[in-house]
Amino acid sequence: MAMRKPTGLERLYVDFDSFFASAEQHLQPALRGRPVGVIPVDSEHTGLIAVSREAKALGLRRGTFVRDARRQCPGLVLVTARHEAYVKLHRQILDAIETVLPVKAVCSIDEMLCALVPSEWPRALEVGQRVKDAIATRIGPTLTCSVGLGPNDLLAKIAAEMKKPDGLVALHPDDLPGPLLSLGLTDIPGIARGNAARLARAGIGDMAALWRLQPKQLRRLWGSVEGERMWMGLHGYTVERPETRRRMFGHGRVLPADWRSLNGAYAAARVLLAKASARMRREGFAAKALALWLTDKNSAGWYGEEHFQPAWDDPSLLASLSRLFLHAEREEMHRSRSVHVALHDLVPLQDIEEDLFDHMPEVQLKRRMEYLSVIADRFNVSHRKTLLHWGPWVTIPGGYAGAKIAFNRIPDDEDF
Repeated sequence: MAMRKPTGLERLYVDFDSFFASAEQHLQPALRGRPVGVIPVDSEHTGLIAVSREAKALGLRRGTFVRDARRQCPGLVLVTARHEAYVKLHRQILDAIETVLPVKAVCSIDEMLCALVPSEWPRALEVGQRVKDAIATRIGPTLTCSVGLGPNDLLAKIAAEMKKPDGLVALHPDDLPGPLLSLGLTDIPGIARGNAARLARAGIGDMAALWRLQPKQLRRLWGSVEGERMWMGLHGYTVERPETRRRMFGHGRVLPADWRSLNGAYAAARVLLAKASARMRREGFAAKALALWLTDKNSAGWYGEEHFQPAWDDPSLLASLSRLFLHAEREEMHRSRSVHVALHDLVPLQDIEEDLFDHMPEVQLKRRMEYLSVIADRFNVSHRKTLLHWGPWVTIPGGYAGAKIAFNRIPDDEDF
C-alpha cells in the first residue's frame, strides 16, 4: 500500500448544505426562508430525499415519510425532484470553483475535491474562503457550502462536515488527533451504524479508542483492507488507491403502490434495463451477465441472474430479462416493492473476438440488432426523448428513469 505523510493542508473539500432543497430555494425564490422537502415522486407513500435547513430546524430529517412530515410540519412545501436542473446547477458550481482552483475529483452531485499546491498550504483557509465567495458571487447566496481542509481526502471531508451549515474548518496534521476526539464514530465517512456496532462489540466505543488501534487491528475488525486504509487516512497519511474498473451498469426504482405487481415490476424493469444498456454501449462495453432483484417491504424478495455470451444489443438483453421474470413468476414472487437490474461481468467491446460463425443467420441477425441499438441510441439522444425502443415502453412515475442522481453518479446529458 503506497503512502506518505503530508505536512500541510493539501486537500480542500467542498460539501453543499441540503443540496436538493437549497437548489430548489435558489431556483424558486418564493421558497426561500420556508421549510422545504424534496420528494422523488408525487405520492403520500414516499419519503423525503432532502430537507431545507428551515425544515431541519423543525425536526424533519431525510427519509421521513410524507404523511408524517405533513403532520409534523403543516407549513412544509413539498417539491418533486428535478434531476436535470440539479445537474445543470452542479456544472455551474464547478465553473465557479474553478475560478479559484481546479477541481481534482467530483465525489457526488454536491461534493468536490481540490488539491492545493505547496504555495497555497500556508493560506489554505484564505483559499477556502475564496471558494465560498466565488460560489456566492457567481451562483448566489442561497446555495451555501461547507469547506474542509486537511492533509488528505478523508480528513478534508471530515473537516467539511464539522461545522455545517456554511462552515470553514481546517484539520492540520500537527493538531491530530485533538479535534477528532470530540466526534462520534458515525461522524467518520465509512463508519455506518452497522460498522459502529461491530466496533462496539470489540470494545471500541469512541474516537479515542479507535485512534489507539493499530492498522492491522482495524483491518481485522473491518474484515478487509478498507479498515487499514481508514486508519491511514485518520492518522494523516495519503493512500494511493488502485485504479478502479467499471464493474456494472444498473438502475433501480422503488415502485409506486399501484405498480407493485409482477407485471408492473416487469414494465419498469424493461425501461431501467434499456437505459442501463444504452449507458453501457456509450461507454464501450458488453455484458456477460444480467442480474435482477425484486424486493418486498422487508427488503427480502427474489434474486436471479443469467449468464450469456457478450451481449450489448437491447433485444438480447430484454429477452434475458423476460426469462428472469418467468423464473420469478414460477417461484411465486407476485409482488415487488422495488426492482433493480444490473449488467455485469463486463467486457470492453474492443476485446470481443470475431465470431467464427459470423456467416450463420442467427449471428448475422444479432449483428443487425447491435447496429440498430446504436442507431436508436443516437436518435433518442438527438431528440432528448426515447422515441425508438423495443417492445412496450412505459413512463415510470417520478420520471428520470436511468437519469436519477445517485450518490456516486451524475447523469450525462444523454441520460435525460
